[in-house]
Amino acid sequence: MDISDMRRDFESEGLERDALDDNPIKQFHSWFDDARAAGILEPNAMSLATTGSDSMPDLRTVLLKYYDDQGFVFYTNYESRKARELAQNPKAALLFPWIALNRQVKIQGTVEKVSKAESLRYFSSRPRGSQIGAWVSEQSKAITSRGLLEQKVAEIKRKFSEGEIPLPSFWGGYRVIPERIEFWQGRPSRLHDRFEYVRQSDGWHIQRLQP
Repeated sequence: MDISDMRRDFESEGLERDALDDNPIKQFHSWFDDARAAGILEPNAMSLATTGSDSMPDLRTVLLKYYDDQGFVFYTNYESRKARELAQNPKAALLFPWIALNRQVKIQGTVEKVSKAESLRYFSSRPRGSQIGAWVSEQSKAITSRGLLEQKVAEIKRKFSEGEIPLPSFWGGYRVIPERIEFWQGRPSRLHDRFEYVRQSDGWHIQRLQP
């Protein structure tokens, strides 16, 4: 199917250097608040790109759960495909595609596991069904039917029928520590505004990129 004629012009006021915060995390916070206020569905949904030892890029959508000057945190199964790839190559890229606002944010950096205390604090805040799901799924592994998955759900419900559900040893968080953060604002005729923050020893260097 030829869809080459699908296009729209990006109408926006644009982005200038003097409108940007010197701290990219504060700038991200401002744009994230705009995305929430605009009613964007799952504004914390982000594409996570990883590459393992085979050099084959992999991509999926995960949810941002926390961010600060230290980095951007998401949670997953430590035995999943993404976890295996991060063990082989602890670097990743994130993308927030807020297309409804003609905006994107791209983040590249190194990755580390968060502390067990951080993982436990978040796990304890999850709905009970999500906690059970973390115990049930051997994420990324093949399974012959959904029925088997549902059987495992019933087993875990019986096992933890009383009291709190403990944190699985194979589940927890990762923090992407940013080295580069790019803010992209769509403009007409594909002449978009792009500003990149690059971490340096004395702080962040900001430069405008060509569209």
